[in-house]
Amino acid sequence: MSMVTDTTAKQAGPDVKQQAGMLLGQVAGYVGTRTIQLGLRAGLIQAFAAAQPGLTPDELAVEADIDPFYAEVWCRAAIGAGLLFRDGGGDDRLHLADHLEDLLLTGDHPAHVGAVVRILEHPEIFDGFGERLATGERIWWDQCSPGFIGGVAATGLPFYVRLIPEGLGRVPGLADLLSGSARVLDTACGAGAGVVRLAERYPSVTVTGADGDRASLDRAAKAVADAGLGDRVELVHTPLEELDLDEEFDLVINNISMHECRDIDEVTSRVRRALKPGGWFVISDFPFPDTDEGLASVPGRVMSAIQFFEAQIDDQLLPRHVYDDLLERHGFADLGSADLAPVHALTWGRKG
Repeated sequence: MSMVTDTTAKQAGPDVKQQAGMLLGQVAGYVGTRTIQLGLRAGLIQAFAAAQPGLTPDELAVEADIDPFYAEVWCRAAIGAGLLFRDGGGDDRLHLADHLEDLLLTGDHPAHVGAVVRILEHPEIFDGFGERLATGERIWWDQCSPGFIGGVAATGLPFYVRLIPEGLGRVPGLADLLSGSARVLDTACGAGAGVVRLAERYPSVTVTGADGDRASLDRAAKAVADAGLGDRVELVHTPLEELDLDEEFDLVINNISMHECRDIDEVTSRVRRALKPGGWFVISDFPFPDTDEGLASVPGRVMSAIQFFEAQIDDQLLPRHVYDDLLERHGFADLGSADLAPVHALTWGRKG
């Protein structure tokens, strides 16, 4: 009898019970997401965040002005989803789980995810993809609702919070540069969160924001005016592929928008032209997985949701290494990169 093991034999895959468990886990995740969305939309999570020492379902009904029976139903689902817990005091008083106030309600917290949960409710993502699945019809931002555009701005805020100042501080010498009278260009500045944060964090710099969407720039102008920064912040209406600024800037930033450029080589060429010699280009974006294992990870699955909308505007997120290749092609030197969060990576290079 041969004692040789056949290592070429196919490994046994998951059985029916395991696969059923996997699918039910997906359903449970969906239920948890909808429970969070409902809690945020109806102010239930906000009520628990403001309550000391916690709330009973009946008290929640009073605070949030909802039906008591429905309050109890939501509370049970929230316990199951890990949002609420009992204090063990023998009554029905419930408390919001640790850190969830920051994670779900504090929009400028670096780990905020509440905006991501909320934006998945908008029809522009899954519903729009399903409606266009057969035709492959493409849309653009001007066909999206103001609520969706505002939601995208909210999801981008934690990226700016991580980028400014921590992320920019990872680029060698950039912190010292920004302590002086540097000029900074924020490309695809959107609703203005970045230009405001840059001007507030670095009081000696002047900031220009450029974006091709007029509605977003109108929101940015209001944000700049509300912050009292009009003397140091300028806004320019231009698609990035048509950006026409020559050797004016010490730093050019692109935050979670480089993957949406119709021609990233053209944009990078124009960014290089806009930089002074020795100036830096910092790309802050999602690091989309380029392996099956990465797609199966939690960050990969979250980023895959974003892809459903990105497809409708005719683009997709990009793996981080694509930006290394891009900057090398355009002659940038001193390339580097850093991970700021599982869904956030930086790539940078200096104009030689």
